Amino acid sequence: MAVAADGEGFQGETQARVRMPYRVRGPVRTILGRLAVAVGLIVVAACVVYAGRDGYRDATGRPVNWLTSFYYAVVTLTTIGYGDVVPVTGTARLVNTLVITPLRLGFLLVLVGTTFRALTERTRREWSEQSWRRKVRDHTVVIGYGTTGRAAVSTLRARGGRPRRIIVIDPDPAAVGDANRHGLVGIVGDGTGTDVLERAELGKARHVLIATSRDDTAVLAALTARRMNPSAVITASVARAENVPLLRGGGADNVITSSETAGHLLGVAALNPAVGTVLEDLLSVGFGLEVAERPPDAGEVGRGTEHIREPLLAVVRDGRPLRYCDPQIGGIRADDRLIVAREAPGADARRQQG
Repeated sequence: MAVAADGEGFQGETQARVRMPYRVRGPVRTILGRLAVAVGLIVVAACVVYAGRDGYRDATGRPVNWLTSFYYAVVTLTTIGYGDVVPVTGTARLVNTLVITPLRLGFLLVLVGTTFRALTERTRREWSEQSWRRKVRDHTVVIGYGTTGRAAVSTLRARGGRPRRIIVIDPDPAAVGDANRHGLVGIVGDGTGTDVLERAELGKARHVLIATSRDDTAVLAALTARRMNPSAVITASVARAENVPLLRGGGADNVITSSETAGHLLGVAALNPAVGTVLEDLLSVGFGLEVAERPPDAGEVGRGTEHIREPLLAVVRDGRPLRYCDPQIGGIRADDRLIVAREAPGADARRQQG
């Protein structure tokens, strides 16, 4: 078996957890927000007391004014009160029961917000995950969020992929946390485990991208993914070309040899710098040229490949790609897919801004 032994070993068994995207709020902003809520509750209570000031009695005998209203609101919401300002009429006591008491409870919840937030955050995450599971389908599962996985996700998003339809699996919590900060759903765990892939709803996925750091891990992930989802398109990246047959035998539809592909590009760029520049342009996302797949236009159906309005690289017919020079192509069919080289959308505007 030609699987490479270099690179990091298998990670220890980690409890798989689904992590939904989130926004990071700084501690200063959180504290200021809670202070604003607390002050707002005091202001509301003071306004309620002042509006019903005729129903309150001050122990000093003076009428209840704005200052006394704020004083009563503060001591009532923060303590049990001193008894120097008390409601004496039935209306004032009813208002205290229905309004001031809930405000006091809200104020206390703000003061113990850390504990309260920890309790509610877990419930919020569970609700969010359940809602996501009900809706997710035809999504993309990315196993491995290293350099290759991040580049793959960037390309998917640049081509219009929605973040909530991309699920990242990685054993490193820091990598999954980074994916969450970019709006992606993440799962901390081993991408070769059935339980982890089940949490990613792999059975309903349309695409599976395998970008692990080891070839043996990639082979096992492909085998597991294909067994769980026979119809998904599985694309894997490997470091060594001799492992390509193993991945194809394990169920991968497409296998990219990362190290050898990079070596070929380096060699081409050394011998033909202009060709290397064009290839780099094609592989860059969002700038200059890009390789895209599209259906044929109405005016292209039934005509030869020389009539395609963009440089044609291949024709996908019945799920099989045919090179542009293949005589089997003949006339373009309505159900064909054309792989062409074209200018990336918005590339001209980005060049002008640059």
